Amino acid sequence: MLYYLFTYLDKQFNIPGAGVFQYISFRAGAAALLSLLITITFGSQLISFLRRKQVGEDIRDLGLEGQMQKKGTPTMGGLIIIAAILIPTLLMAKLDNVYVILLITTTVWLGVIGFLDDYIKVFKKNKEGLAGRFKIVGQVSIGLIVGLTLYFNDHVVIREVKSPSLASIEWVNLQDEQKLEYKDVKSTKTTVPFFKNNEFDYATLISWLDKNYTWIVYTLVVILIITAVSNGANITDGIDGLAAGTSGIIGLTLAIFAYLSGRVDFSSYLNIMYIPNLSELVIFCTAFVGACLGFLWYNAYPAQVFMGDTGSLSLGGIIAVLALAVRKELMIPLLCGIFLIENVSVIMQVSYFKYTKKKYGEGRRIFLMSPLHHHYQKKNIPEAKIVTRFWIVGILLAILSLATLKLR
Repeated sequence: MLYYLFTYLDKQFNIPGAGVFQYISFRAGAAALLSLLITITFGSQLISFLRRKQVGEDIRDLGLEGQMQKKGTPTMGGLIIIAAILIPTLLMAKLDNVYVILLITTTVWLGVIGFLDDYIKVFKKNKEGLAGRFKIVGQVSIGLIVGLTLYFNDHVVIREVKSPSLASIEWVNLQDEQKLEYKDVKSTKTTVPFFKNNEFDYATLISWLDKNYTWIVYTLVVILIITAVSNGANITDGIDGLAAGTSGIIGLTLAIFAYLSGRVDFSSYLNIMYIPNLSELVIFCTAFVGACLGFLWYNAYPAQVFMGDTGSLSLGGIIAVLALAVRKELMIPLLCGIFLIENVSVIMQVSYFKYTKKKYGEGRRIFLMSPLHHHYQKKNIPEAKIVTRFWIVGILLAILSLATLKLR
């Protein structure tokens, strides 16, 4: 909204300073700052409100050190994360941008699903929360919306620059696309990390069929990715600060990818896909990172508030859609390695327990407890140290993901 206001003031009245809103870097920085201020300023008020309403976490005793002291800690703190993402985005971003619209829709959609789950747990005293089938329906529904939009929307394209004089144009003028000869292509291409020709087209999966069915395959992939990553973030949210910190690292990495892919000069230099209008997502990403960091003010050990499913489902879904938008979804196992290993640890534990129980009559375990962070808690490693080490691993994975821009 402020973008449109200051653009109008700049054009009509030539007000000094109004023109800075034309720059993505300024609006991205402003979004991050505003997001931080919202979470830190209003976070304490939300915590007080949740305490008055007795919206406390009902802790199940798993025999973990310091676990029962967390009983009664306010939950549903994800509400402040969602507000800190949406408000700066609505103020600073171009609201006619298809990618921004998709991310706003995803945030609200999964936030509502998570809120209903938390509401049933807290107020209805039902530990199971929202029935699993309803969660899946909600995740599949947003997957359908995202997949169909990314496939059919005319503004979602890859821009192929054909100008032979591209190398002779000065760096500063590369943003002036009127000087370039280009073609917009509707494509389901994505990036495959570490391979020389690092592009893969989903259409090749059904090369033996009519290409008109590509949208079905692509949409199914989108649904799978959104469901998997949102559940991965949900599972990771088990100890103080882990999900928020990890999500912030991933969000910052995706912001860099969006900025590079959304500019003709950087994408040409790095020889990566140029996706017009994508750089506007940087504003959403910085608001996302600011919300995660601001939430850590209250969620770092010992936590004063938990994000609940309201926050964790939203964070995971946002990360999935961001990766799809920048066409880096096949990099999710690397970039979101923390989410992946947490998910896999649960699958391995449950599968092995069932297998050994059927074979030997007694279930056996691979880990002391799953998800993986509980395994380390059982080994008496302090919670804050576990979280810090997971963050370090997340940073290393983010650096490696960025390195794939040249490691082919």
